[in-house]
Amino acid sequence: MASSPFLSKIPISNKTISFASSLSSLPSTFPSKSLRHHRRNALTVQSKIREIFMPALSSTMTEGKIVSWIKSEGDVLSKGESVVVVESDKADMDVETFYDGILAAIVVPEGESAPVGAPIGILAETEDEIAEAKAKAASKTGSTGSSAVAAPPPTATSAPTSAISQLVPAPAIPAAAGDGSRKIVATPYAKKLAKQHKVDIDKVTGTGPFGRITPADVEAAAGITPTKPVATKPAPVAAAAPAKPATTLSAPPLPGSTVVPFTTMQAAVSKNMVDSLSVPTFRVGYPVTTDALDALYEKVKPKGVTMTALLAKAAAMALVQHPVVNASCKDGKSFTYNSNINVAVAVAINGGLITPVLQDADKLDLYLLSQKWKELVEKARTKQLQPHDYNSGTFTLSNLGMFGVDRFDAILPPGQGAIMAVGASKPTVVADADGFFSVKNKMLVNVTADHRIVYGADLAAFLQTFAKIVENPESLTL
Repeated sequence: MASSPFLSKIPISNKTISFASSLSSLPSTFPSKSLRHHRRNALTVQSKIREIFMPALSSTMTEGKIVSWIKSEGDVLSKGESVVVVESDKADMDVETFYDGILAAIVVPEGESAPVGAPIGILAETEDEIAEAKAKAASKTGSTGSSAVAAPPPTATSAPTSAISQLVPAPAIPAAAGDGSRKIVATPYAKKLAKQHKVDIDKVTGTGPFGRITPADVEAAAGITPTKPVATKPAPVAAAAPAKPATTLSAPPLPGSTVVPFTTMQAAVSKNMVDSLSVPTFRVGYPVTTDALDALYEKVKPKGVTMTALLAKAAAMALVQHPVVNASCKDGKSFTYNSNINVAVAVAINGGLITPVLQDADKLDLYLLSQKWKELVEKARTKQLQPHDYNSGTFTLSNLGMFGVDRFDAILPPGQGAIMAVGASKPTVVADADGFFSVKNKMLVNVTADHRIVYGADLAAFLQTFAKIVENPESLTL
């Protein structure tokens, strides 16, 4: 029986069950006949209880969220049957079982998340093992809960307050009065004044930052009027000083605000955007005349061709002539010329952003490319994309022209060499070589590239080729 990445061995009655073993093969593992006879009763028939693990549905997935359990506890499952729907960082996917059995227990309920490789359910082979499987599920959820509860006490040993409340009042602790055991914090000059005026500094309440005792506090305790009230009475400023250390903490939400946690997809996008900051990038803009492309679009639009498909096809054809723009650098020590031109196109969906990939975009004709693009968009919006549909891009296209945006810069996705940002095509007054003015439609294209592998001259040459294809688009329909 083949092993599965989602299922593993688990101990039962201090014995480890091997999914690949069978009873007929057990005797071959013992050295003597007497030993086999001695252990025969202990190893006659052992139950098979298997864990269903949280699968890794993409290369960037670290945890998954249970969208829904297709099966309920007690349902009989067949090999290859869908059991649960998991939300990865890009899509919702069905997870199948690799074994026949009974879904004895659900460890991670709907709406909750678990790291990749963590058990999310328990599968029993027969009804006799259901009770034991439920006990194992209870022990797993119990250990998870106990570890979560046991974590806060180390932070609460110094004071009987909650972990959250400790963050805010901590700066005010030194300023509390009447506590003889508190640590006295005072400026050197304040200590000197206290000695001069015979003031017990332990009884002085500090008004400085974090309760620090200032010279003005000592003078006030001694009944002395400060000679420079403006300079030595900075109480309002000192009261605001504790705000400085708060910059290291998250600012409290404004009254009436709502804090919304990231979805799995939003968390993945956030991580990718942060990772992209480690890549040295540069940007090049290029104006492209689109009159001919607009005319072609009007002809092919009734046949289901979109402007996004036209731009993706033009970019793919330009990448054929400039393979370095299609290259990628992932380790900072070398780069790879990708053998395929897979154009990823950014799509905004409810609750996030995803980049379905038009694979081998340079080899597909325009109409087939448009058909594939519509299928990918539909899958993206219903969260049915498979990993190869979104993680195989070698170049990315982001088009905001349909929203009237004339120009913008796109952030380079990790692992790619360049991303193209396309603005709207708008009427522009231009002058020809003879000095005559005319109005033509132009769009501004900005490309962000990895400067470790793509240089300015490379990107300029690529944009010139792209502009020639767009301005003479007959080759797009070949």
